Parts: sequence; C-alpha cells; structure tokens
Amino acid sequence: MRLTAAVLLTALTSALAGTAMAETPVLKVYTYESFTADWGPGPQVKKAFEAECGCTVEFTSVEDGVALLSRLKLEGKSSEADIVLGLDTNLTAEATATGLFAPHGQKLDGLSLPVAWTDPVFVPFDWSYFAFVYDKTKVPNPPKSLHELVESSDLELTIQDPRTSTPGLGLLLWVKQVYGDKAPEAWAKLKPRILTVTPGWSESYGLFRKGEVPMTFSYITSPPYHVIAENDSNVGAAVFSEGNYLQVEVAAKLASSKHPELADKFLAFMLTPAFQDQLPTTQWMYPAVTPKAGLPDAYKALPAPAKALLYPPEEVAANRAAWIAEWLQATSK
Repeated sequence: MRLTAAVLLTALTSALAGTAMAETPVLKVYTYESFTADWGPGPQVKKAFEAECGCTVEFTSVEDGVALLSRLKLEGKSSEADIVLGLDTNLTAEATATGLFAPHGQKLDGLSLPVAWTDPVFVPFDWSYFAFVYDKTKVPNPPKSLHELVESSDLELTIQDPRTSTPGLGLLLWVKQVYGDKAPEAWAKLKPRILTVTPGWSESYGLFRKGEVPMTFSYITSPPYHVIAENDSNVGAAVFSEGNYLQVEVAAKLASSKHPELADKFLAFMLTPAFQDQLPTTQWMYPAVTPKAGLPDAYKALPAPAKALLYPPEEVAANRAAWIAEWLQATSK
C-alpha cells in the first residue's frame, strides 16, 4: 500500500505541475530577425515582459517587415500570431486593409516622434531617418543631396530590394518623392554604381562593413552603433538638402489573437522604459518615447535633416505595386 500511495502521489504531483504549465498563456509575437537576435532588443523584451505578465513570450522571426506582411497575408485569419511587431508606416494602410488587425485602444501620451500620430490600429515603438551611410576614410566629401548622389557622384554602393525590404522600399519612395515622374531616369543613372541589390538590410550592410563598397543604404542612426559598440567614429550618415525619408516602426494586435488582453498589455508595455530605454543601444533607432535620462551622446551628435519626407500610408498602398514595377523596369535595362 505504501508503494501504491507513493506512486499515486507522484502521479498527482506531475499532473498538477502539467496543469500549471498548460495554464501559462503564450503570447506569440511575429517580428523580424534583427529584433530577436542575441544582440537585439528581443531577448531583453522577452525577459522584462514575462517578469510582469505571468506568460511566455514566443517570437517568430522573418527577414524583414515586408516579409512579415507577406506571411500574414498568406496565413490570413488562421495566423497564430497575437502581435505583429516590425511593420512601418509605408505598410500600415495595406496591412489595415487586410482586416486582420484590431484597434489598439492605447493612450499614446508622451510620444517623441517627428510627426503627429493618430493611427487607431498601429502603435509606434521606434523611428529613424533613412540615410546613405559611408566610410569617412574613403569618402571625405559625401554627397549633400540626392541629386548629387545620383547625377554627380561616382561612388559605388549597396541597396536593398523594395519587394522584400522596408529600407529598400524606403529608398524607392525617397527617390520617387524627390524625382517624381523622372524617377526611372534617376534609377538608370544610379544603376551602374549599385554593386548589388540584397534581399534585406543585413546583407548589404555586411558588404559595407567588409569594405567592399564605400557607401550603403541604411539609417541616420547607424553611426552610433560603431561609436558605442566598436569605438569607431569613421562611419558617417549623409543628410541631404531635399530632406531624408522617415521610417516609423509599429506593432499591432491581430483581431484573431487568442490572448487579446495580454496583447493589449504588451502594446502598453512597449511604451514603458523597460522597452523603450534599451532601443538606442540594441535596435539602434530613436525610441518612440525619449528616455528620462536622455539619449546617448553618440545620438546627440547626429545631424538633423532639414525636412522629414514621408508619403501618406494610403498613397503608398495605392501605388506600391506600380512604383516597384517602374523600378524593376528601370534597373533591369
């Protein structure tokens, strides 16, 4: 009998433990690979939110924000995601039109964005300006305008594909906003100096870091990484007289979320210091809410564009396919 009782007690204990584990909710967050990398904010975000939510955060990552939207469209209402983190304003109208997202219901107080924010579905978490980043030892006099880069410079560079990359799409829109109907001619002039068009940011930036090109397309906030993490001040970001194109990255809750209240808590958590304060030195972007202690000195030294260029999300959604087709035709000749 004693043996039987012991066996029963062990079985009961195991069953109770299994029930407790089964009751722990899992918040599934779709995002991009650099967010979940060991050096990105993802591991710290997971640890901090799990400490207060009584849940498990499970990341699923893809290459880029454009790939995120493509995956969601394929999965539709059957998607297991609760949160999607990593789209930007160039994709929000198209994402909203899918009907897959629910309003966030958050009070977005204290945002420090360069534009007003009124989107009822998407919550901003960081932002930056796109910029051509260059090696100061090889480029002592960087172009001062997009026109100069396209028409007068002989610099080789790497860029990203607008079909698969949010920076690539940002460059496409930047050229379109500056050149308008003459954008194809601008791409034709730039094409001979484009060493390669990569699927995502990491590949093109990797070629730049290896010294294979003196310039690549990235962010105005890329140099602080090299100053803070590598003690290297030889990387600069060009500010153009026409203005630099703005990117605001966002997150949203799926309407099909199995844990909508937990998803709401995560969206609110995104704007707290536990999330925001780490972004300047893990995400290497401006946080949507400036830390009380301020930004690192390397950020304070960054040049400020004279103008923030940005298409309304609805205009991008209406023209993205046509503008990409125009780019393909111009760069394939």
